[in-house]
This record gives sequence, C-alpha cells and structure tokens, in this order.
Amino acid sequence: MSKALLILEDGSHFFATSFGAEGESIGELVFNTSMTGYQEILSDPSYEGQMVIMTYPLIGNYGINLEDFESRAPFLEGLIVREHCTLPSNWRSRQTLGAYLKEKGILGVEGLDTRALTQKIRNRGAMQAVLSTVDLDPESLCRKLAASPGLVGQDLVQRVTCSEPYDWREGPEDRTARSADRPRVVVYDFGVKRNILRSLVRFGCQVQVVPARFPVQEALAYKPDGLLLSNGPGDPEAVDYAIRTTAEFIGRMPIFGICLGHQILSLALGGKTYKLKFGHHGGNQPVMDLRTQTVQITAHNHGFAVDAASLESEIVITHVNLNDRTVEGMRHRRLPIFSVQYHPEAAPGPHDAHQMFKEFVEVLRK
Repeated sequence: MSKALLILEDGSHFFATSFGAEGESIGELVFNTSMTGYQEILSDPSYEGQMVIMTYPLIGNYGINLEDFESRAPFLEGLIVREHCTLPSNWRSRQTLGAYLKEKGILGVEGLDTRALTQKIRNRGAMQAVLSTVDLDPESLCRKLAASPGLVGQDLVQRVTCSEPYDWREGPEDRTARSADRPRVVVYDFGVKRNILRSLVRFGCQVQVVPARFPVQEALAYKPDGLLLSNGPGDPEAVDYAIRTTAEFIGRMPIFGICLGHQILSLALGGKTYKLKFGHHGGNQPVMDLRTQTVQITAHNHGFAVDAASLESEIVITHVNLNDRTVEGMRHRRLPIFSVQYHPEAAPGPHDAHQMFKEFVEVLRK
C-alpha cells in the first residue's frame, strides 16, 4: 500500500492510503449514502467525471461478484472510503474490491475522515478535487486542479455511450406475454444502467439500445412502440444533439425519461436545468408522488435538476423531493410523455418506484 493525497478546490487536503490502482485523477467530489451496493455504484456510468465518497464506514465486505455490474466497466475517477475490507465473505465473491480497482485502473483510498469530507461538501457544495498516489506535492496538485475544467458545459455522455446498436435480452422475461404483445422500445444510451434494460424485459418489452448520437430516421426503422431516454453523467445542456433528437420524437410515440433522460426531455420541451449545490447520490431519498400523495424512498444519482418555473403549462409536475422540493417527475398533459429524476430501477436501492416501468409498458400496449 502506498500513500495518497486528496486536495479539494478550497485548498483543504487529506492524506490517505491507497488500496486501488496507482496514478492520479481529477473530478468532482460527491458522497453516496448507500450502505451497500458499491459494485453497482462503481459501474454506474452516471459517475463519469466524479470521485465518490462512501459515507458508510466499511466498504468491500462482500467482495466483487460477476453478476451485479451495471455497465461494461467502472467509470468513476476514484473511490474514497473510511476502511476497505481485505477479507470479504460472500458465496458469490470472486475478488476483493481492491483487486478489482487495480485491475480496472481506478484509484481507491482509505483512512480518511469521510465524515469530515461529507460535512465539508454538505456545507460548501460539490467541489473539484485531485487525488494522486504519484505526486504528493500539494502545490503541484493545486496547480493541476486549478487548470482542470468542471462538469458544467462538458459532454460526458460520449465517454460512456455504446458505439453500436445492440439487442438486449437479459432479464427475467415476462413469459405470460405473447410475442405480438411485446412492445418494442428503443433506448437511447446516455450511460444506461443494465437494470433499466432488465426491467423493460421483465415487463415484456423487446429492447433495442442505440448510441447517444443515433439518427432519428435509423431509430424509426426499428419500428419502435416507444422511446426510453436513459440515465447518464454530467450537464444535460452540453448534450445538445440529444436534445434536438428528443425534440424530433415528441408527438410521434410515448417517451419515458430517467435521470439525465428526464433532464434532456425537459430541455427538449422548452424547460431549463441548473446545477445542484451537492446533488443527490444514494438510496434513501424521499419522493412524493403528487398524484396519489404517497411517498417513495428512491435511489438517486444526479448533480443537475429541472427548473420547475421554466416548464410550460402543458407540463405538470408529478413528483417532488421532500428534502429540497426539487422536481422529481413530470408528465405532458396531452401526449404520452413522462419522466422521473430518480432511478426506478434502483440497483442499488429500494424498489418502491419500480411500477414506473409497468406504467410505461401499459401506455405502450394501449
């Protein structure tokens, strides 16, 4: 194990011990409140360009398995924990968390006061940070950090989207549905999590995944019954091509947006987005469904939000976050278009909102 140094944009620095790959990375520092699910968090493409602090103190105790990855690779810039478990215990475990990070070239450090780091972000907001095991000179790292761009204005989707279209078939298929009753859904991959695709299959859909820049006419050639705009990383306004593409689909078919897809859909409908102070990352965010006045505990991973005041009268807000009253869901009054800011597929997180996929499929079948 080697020494590591973490420096934040406010000048504060924290020495740590490395248990992952050697190297150096720069990214936005955020915290995740989930107690478990670190493997899904590591492989969530929405974390591209970010370093993640796990607030739960012991991480890695059930190792890494072959089944729980949410994408083809880990995309985050670094993982920061209070203590890393070197002796995992789980029948599915194939390697330790540290071994996995080394294999994938991801920095992982332990021994920091993660509570102090989290409180700093809660007070100051998400900050850019640099983490290094090869350069322990604070002045040198501060210069590198000052020269780095933030997330605002960066198109991070191109780093995580697929390169070619593909069919997705994995999942506990709905065997009660006849093939003629299986609606075809085209999923625009802005950094899609696999459990979104599994959930569509579970509710009886045929799923075609396409890259973020996929032309509208080529998508229509699949003869889709509906469109799903996936989650993904970064600033939605920077993904201008996706906004234009989405605008072309409006009025042609049902559309369901999740997380970044929700924000892109809002922009395509004429709304605006803004950056949150510290974002929502974790599996315990309370969201109220304004249609039923019921509360769901939901999984979140986003640093931007939709400006409620910017939405036109044709759009009705359906869900709000009970912590900060931000927009968590919307629906078009006339068209079969709706979206949510949170993650109904969870992975990790509670399954309170899984019925959103059922709602979407029911719309497609109608």
